[in-house]
Amino acid sequence: MKRLLARANVDVLRQFAWSKVLLAFDFDGTLAPIVDDPGDARMRARTERRFREVARLYPCVVISGRGQRDLRGRLSGVPVVEVVGNHGIDAARYPGALRADVRGWTAELAGRLAGLKGVKVEDKQVSLAIHYRQSRAKRHAAQEIERAIASLSGVRVIRGKLVFNLLPEGAPHKGLALLSARARFGCDTAIYVGDDASDEDVFALDEPGRLLGVRVEESASSHASYFLGDQAEIDPMLDVLLACRAASGGARDASPMVSGAA
Repeated sequence: MKRLLARANVDVLRQFAWSKVLLAFDFDGTLAPIVDDPGDARMRARTERRFREVARLYPCVVISGRGQRDLRGRLSGVPVVEVVGNHGIDAARYPGALRADVRGWTAELAGRLAGLKGVKVEDKQVSLAIHYRQSRAKRHAAQEIERAIASLSGVRVIRGKLVFNLLPEGAPHKGLALLSARARFGCDTAIYVGDDASDEDVFALDEPGRLLGVRVEESASSHASYFLGDQAEIDPMLDVLLACRAASGGARDASPMVSGAA
């Protein structure tokens, strides 16, 4: 992996910015710092100011594991063209049978995980997130969660930062959501920034010259070609994008919708 903002590499970002590009971002750990309570996650004020301006100049989408309603509330006032929740799954369009499956997982996990302090099961209709960041015995909690998940069927498990994400097998993922958005908004290229295992569905796409995958923090196991040193480097990255549009005098083509689709 190469550090995107290093002097030798930042021209790659500029080249994409000067193309007809779609900008796409994860939320937690990317636009916003990771916090102990996911309900407290917010963009820093300086990031929000930059991102609001970037979204006026480029078509921007946010693709997150959060539910769409939750995500839209955290992006209030930012003119993104689209919000995609549930790791690329759109709850409104997805078959009801899958929502029933997730309800079944929730019921089963509630019994198996009862008594584990600091463990929270978040039901997002078509996916689940099992958080254990607040557990005082994280290794034990993770082991118990793994045992509980092993009893479920039809589950794709994506392990994140002190969270287990449970998705229906075969469901749309972030990579498909990105490709769909890029085509829908008539863009030739895309830049995607993410920090977690679920973002690998984007980074693993075989799109040379058309996709710039950027991971927050270096990882030897990631498919991303470039990385930011930490979450705070999202601000200087946004500054580069702003400077490119200022230099070209250009503006985005897509219209803001702040809606959900996958």
